Amino acid sequence: MLFEVNRKLLSRSERVKAVDFHPTEPWLLTGLYNGTVNIYNHETGAIIKTFEIAEVPVRCVKFIARKNWFVAGSDDFHLRVFNYNTHEKVTAFEAHPDYIRCLTVHPTASIVLTGSDDMTIKAWDWEKGWRNIQIYEGHTHYIMNLAFNPKDTNTFASACLDRTVKMWSIGAPTANFTMDCHEKGVNYVEFYPGTDKPYLVTTGDDKTVKVWDYLSKSCVQTMEGHTNNVSFAVFHPNMPVIVSGSEDGTIKMWNSGTYRIENTLSYSLERAWCIALHKGANEFAVGFDEGVVVVKLGRDDPTFSMDPSGKLIFTRAHSVLSTSLQSISSPSSLSDGSLIPLSPKEIGSTEVFPTSLTHSPNGRFVTVVGDGEYIIYTALAWRNKAFGNGVSFAWAPDSNTYAVLETRMKMKVFKSFKERTGVGMKGVGGWSMDAIHTGTLLGARGSGVVMFWDWESGEIVRRIDVDAKDIIWSGSGTLVAIVTEESFFVLRFDRAAYDEVVEEGGEITDEGVEDAFEVVAEVNEVVKTAKWVGDCFIYTTGTKRLCYLLGGESYTISPLDTTLYLLGYMPAHNRVYLVDKDVKLFSYPLSLTVVEYQTAVLRDDMDAAAELLPSIPQDQLNKVARFLEAREHKELALQITTDPDHKFDLSLSLSDLDTALSLLRSLPASDTSLESKWSSLGDQALAVFRFDLARESFTRANDLQALMLLLLAMGDREGLGELVRRAEGEGLNNLAFVGRWEGGDVGGAVDLLVRTGRGAEGALLARTYAPSHVPKALEAWKADLKSRPKIAASVANPAENPEVFEEGWEEALAKEEALLSEGGNGSGNALGSLAGGGVGVLVDAE
Repeated sequence: MLFEVNRKLLSRSERVKAVDFHPTEPWLLTGLYNGTVNIYNHETGAIIKTFEIAEVPVRCVKFIARKNWFVAGSDDFHLRVFNYNTHEKVTAFEAHPDYIRCLTVHPTASIVLTGSDDMTIKAWDWEKGWRNIQIYEGHTHYIMNLAFNPKDTNTFASACLDRTVKMWSIGAPTANFTMDCHEKGVNYVEFYPGTDKPYLVTTGDDKTVKVWDYLSKSCVQTMEGHTNNVSFAVFHPNMPVIVSGSEDGTIKMWNSGTYRIENTLSYSLERAWCIALHKGANEFAVGFDEGVVVVKLGRDDPTFSMDPSGKLIFTRAHSVLSTSLQSISSPSSLSDGSLIPLSPKEIGSTEVFPTSLTHSPNGRFVTVVGDGEYIIYTALAWRNKAFGNGVSFAWAPDSNTYAVLETRMKMKVFKSFKERTGVGMKGVGGWSMDAIHTGTLLGARGSGVVMFWDWESGEIVRRIDVDAKDIIWSGSGTLVAIVTEESFFVLRFDRAAYDEVVEEGGEITDEGVEDAFEVVAEVNEVVKTAKWVGDCFIYTTGTKRLCYLLGGESYTISPLDTTLYLLGYMPAHNRVYLVDKDVKLFSYPLSLTVVEYQTAVLRDDMDAAAELLPSIPQDQLNKVARFLEAREHKELALQITTDPDHKFDLSLSLSDLDTALSLLRSLPASDTSLESKWSSLGDQALAVFRFDLARESFTRANDLQALMLLLLAMGDREGLGELVRRAEGEGLNNLAFVGRWEGGDVGGAVDLLVRTGRGAEGALLARTYAPSHVPKALEAWKADLKSRPKIAASVANPAENPEVFEEGWEEALAKEEALLSEGGNGSGNALGSLAGGGVGVLVDAE
């Protein structure tokens, strides 16, 4: 069995006796022999939290994530519970009269089981104040491990140094049955996580690992290979392996089908004591005498493939399951991103552990690659059609030709399931290939190189120097995406340019034909998975978004809540389908008509676009209008859009003010953006000298400042007077004052100052420009100065004390009143020579 084994974390520490993964956070909990509990970030390797639990060994720890707790058992007989967020100790109590060796947490109930050197197991209920709700007796030595049965969580198993494993029910104090499992003490017991086998695995001090059928109470297999006591063994939940660890310092991986050793790992950390599985990934953690290690097996990506008709085939370990998306009822009623229930059925199995699954282009065959082999099955009956050695596989478009990469330096091409002789791919063997790819041309990628060959002649079409991780051809065979770690490129294949060189007998070098490809787009986005729908490239990104690319521009279909893998597109449903790592199905809408319309626009085929327009769903018209606007087809976008805001913005950008006016008049008064829209329309109307429209717009927008400037420019005294009254009614006194002043109503300006408690300014203004209003202004000024009576008394009224002013006061006043009676605004000039003297008196008085 071939799969990658990568060490993600190695951290040296005191002896690690217990480990556990957090189900949602990237955290690893470790219990140490020195009494400390650490929480690591297993992505970065950093210790993020430390708890000093006891002065004696902590032998068992578990997360209780639903309560933000962890629970720890130690050699001082105490069970302790901490809130890992606040560091608060939730509780601590003596649970047994001897060492606490092991504990486990019920997957749903509020129950914790503990096992001890006192030879008993106890159940504690935290919802009942950590009361002991049951004691289980029957073992005659130390209890080493406890495990709940995933198929029936009301039962659990215990491993004991009395060489037995017992099966218990939560509510009964005595065991349901006992199995004599090993010649020496049993250190570990764990259930098989699947539903198809009633198995459990045990380990013992007799240096063996055993698999049991607990219904028949019979031993299925004994696995020998460790050279010392075996501390643990578990079934991996996602891969067909059993992982065991021993006091011999090694970790062994056994094939759970053949029970042969597949791999042995040693990290030179002395004895291995404990293990934890990360159910959200293919990872496990092991605690040793000298630290902890996190190991990743293979890849997290699910193995699946879907043919053009919507038939989905996927694998779980060696089992092959199938379902059809055609069975989805009412796809139009599906909500975006919701889980779609599937009813897959098992159609067979595969002899190899699959790392890739690929339908032939016509959907009749499925190729499974894994363990250095490939097997071609018939898709309908799942019968073996062909097989051989291979690490990568690629179909030709005719589904009758395929290539197999046997080793990194050796490739074979088959036609009608027989090896093709006489025609080989030029240049193969001269460089190391990582994988080959299905498509119009046979593609291969290696370190820093992508190579394309013609399927028939074997000639090099083009060599491209790029470090790629995937090559994806469109169904039309003219576009290809080359995906790198940080970005992707879309190239257009020009078959005519290549054929022209071939027909003219031109020399084709190791670089191929330069004009065979042209770059269409380069997008700086991380692509996780991708598919072509016509000329539309649909992909998921590293930032959890579902997008598509058309004409070099990327559009987001929807953000994703979790990591999803693109399955394919169903034109009949107008939906994109995706799966998660457990092959649970999700979907998002994407109208193929919209994609075809956008493609026609990008090709400047507006006649074809016009034919497609009536068939575009109504709920997609606004999206199409935005696309047209981006392509500078604003007039067409204005005709299509049904979004009032977008229509208004488009009409302004096109200076179609009548459309904008009609739209605004039709909007309800409750629209909160109405005033800003009217203001924008007024600005645009001013720009094209449509003053009447600007006046209406500013009036409706309640933009009195802009309206006043417009009225002044137009010389509309009547309108200005109305604006002043409106401003005063709304308390906009500054605006009202400026309006009266600019309109020549000096007396009104003085009265406004007096009414608003600005008597001093009113008196000065009246003294200079409106003498008849001086008495009223001075009275208001004096009233404002009530708290300073001496200053108030010293303010001189020229009407009452003309002798303190220059001669000519009465004549100037009479002249001013005469001008006002004639309908003038008052000259102010008649009082000009008096202003200085008057102000001087006022200042002296102050």
